Amino acid sequence: MTQSQAIGLVESEEETYSCPKCKDKRIIIYRVHKDTDWLEDTKLINGKVHTWQYPAEMVAEDDFLSGKICEPAKAWEWGDTFSKQCDCAANVRSQKFLNASEITDEFKQLGFENFITENKPSVILDAYECALEYFQEFKEIRRGRSNSIALHGQPGAGKTHLLTAISNNLINRLNVPVLYFPYVEGFNDLKDDFDRLEEKLERMKNVDVLFIDDLFKPVKGKPRATEWQVEQTYAVINYRYLNHKPILVSSELTVDELVDVDEALGTRIYQMCQDFTVVIQGDRKILNHRLVDAPNV
Repeated sequence: MTQSQAIGLVESEEETYSCPKCKDKRIIIYRVHKDTDWLEDTKLINGKVHTWQYPAEMVAEDDFLSGKICEPAKAWEWGDTFSKQCDCAANVRSQKFLNASEITDEFKQLGFENFITENKPSVILDAYECALEYFQEFKEIRRGRSNSIALHGQPGAGKTHLLTAISNNLINRLNVPVLYFPYVEGFNDLKDDFDRLEEKLERMKNVDVLFIDDLFKPVKGKPRATEWQVEQTYAVINYRYLNHKPILVSSELTVDELVDVDEALGTRIYQMCQDFTVVIQGDRKILNHRLVDAPNV
């Protein structure tokens, strides 16, 4: 084998890794000299203080093993090792969470940056600012009683866009799993497949963040809420309420209308979302972006 062939073989092997830095191990190992100082750091994780030590200086183990760091006689001085997660691990987790979220490919493109606020009514701006503030404060409020957000009212006003923007940012930037549940389609699917019902409800109860879209979406002005649907929704919401697990809720119904459907359910949602609730009401020709350019009829 010629030298150029050998180089080509090495390059082809490297190309098989999605992350050449860690060779898809998701962990990078370093060598630490015996005289290196060790520093200490602390971080609050899920309400508990975690403390760990890390070296002031370190070298990649691959460089050490290749002889770039020291001569063989002094290799013993580098006996200590330190490992840390590769940057790619967070991206891999985010992709897994995104794939499991059941958010459609189209919705995965929705963010705060492509939500149109120019020339929009103040209530739309209020909804945008509320959603953005919720995401910014999520890490501090996620374990509290009011750890959720609800956007109510006018169809086509961007409720789903804003809550999807929160979901995408939670997944991609904070590595928080989110499950998207479109109320109408979701219950239609479960009604036709009772074998999946228990499994899906368990996921809805236990996922870190649950996004329910178009809760009790009205049909001809009446909430779409059969006794069975209310019963299953209550079971999920009550579990999350008792365990302080966040929800994101969009609904065309107001807070009072949710309470009218089922008081126990509606008041739990309100209490969970009371610090981050916006009701969008007004002229639909102004609030519904799909009707903005529609002629007056």
